Amino acid sequence: MDNFSHTFAICAYKESPYLEELIKSVINQSLKTQVIMTTSTPNDYIKGLADKYDIPLFVKTTPSDIRDDWNFAYNHAQTEWVTVAHQDDIYMEDYAKELKRRVEGDEKAIAFVSDYLPLKDGLAKGKRDKNSKIRRLLRIPLKSRALSGTRHFKRSILRFGNSICCPAVTYRKSVLGESFFTSDLKFNIDWDTFLKIAETPGRFLYVDKPLLFYRIHTSATSMDFIENNTRQIDDRAMFGKFWPEWMIGIIMHFYVKAYETYYK
Repeated sequence: MDNFSHTFAICAYKESPYLEELIKSVINQSLKTQVIMTTSTPNDYIKGLADKYDIPLFVKTTPSDIRDDWNFAYNHAQTEWVTVAHQDDIYMEDYAKELKRRVEGDEKAIAFVSDYLPLKDGLAKGKRDKNSKIRRLLRIPLKSRALSGTRHFKRSILRFGNSICCPAVTYRKSVLGESFFTSDLKFNIDWDTFLKIAETPGRFLYVDKPLLFYRIHTSATSMDFIENNTRQIDDRAMFGKFWPEWMIGIIMHFYVKAYETYYK
C-alpha cells in the first residue's frame, strides 16, 4: 500500500514575474503530488494564476513576514511531507519522484535535501558558481546514510555557513509538527531551522544531484538584507552557535567579501 503523501506549498508574494514558471515546474512533475498556494499579499495576478492552474489559494490576513508566511504555507499542507516552494525557483521534473524514492520506508527520515544549480539573470541553466560548489562540498557528510543521522555530522555541514538551499528541502511534517519555523532571525531563518533539524533525532536524506534551479537576482528580498546589514548581523548570530568570538571574526572576514560577488 502506497502511504507516501507530499505537497508543494507555494509562497506567492506581490507580482513576481517568475511565479508562473515555478507553478509549471511543480504541476508538471513526473510524479504528481499535491500543490497549494498561499499569500499575504493578495492581488489579481496571484489569484489569476491560481485559477488558471486550478490551485487552491489560501490568503493570510496578517502582515507579511517571511517566517510567518512560511509557517502559513507549511501549516496548510495536509500531507506527511511538505516542500515550501519559493516563487522565484524552478523544480526539475523528478524532484517529487526522487523524494518518494528516498523517504519511503525510512522511519528515521525527518528532512529531504537535494543539490541545486544556480539560475542567475542572463546566464544559462546548469552553470555552477563558486557559492554552489562550496555548499556542495560542505554537504559531503550527508552522502553517508550513517552520518546523516548523527547530531555531530548534521551540525558539521552548517558550521561554516548554510550549505543547504532552502527551497530544495522537504520537511516531514508528521514528525516535525505544525509551525516548525521558529527562528527570530530575519535573513537566516532557513539556516537556523536546519540547525534545529540537526538537533532533532532523525536523518537528513540527501540526493547529491541537482533537482532545483535556484534563482539569484538583484530584486530578491535577500539583496535588501545585504544592503541594510541584516545579513551580516544574522550571520554573526549563527556562527556564534558554533564558534568562539575570535573565530567568528576570521570567518566573517571572508564571508563579507563573498556578499560582494554573490549577485555578480
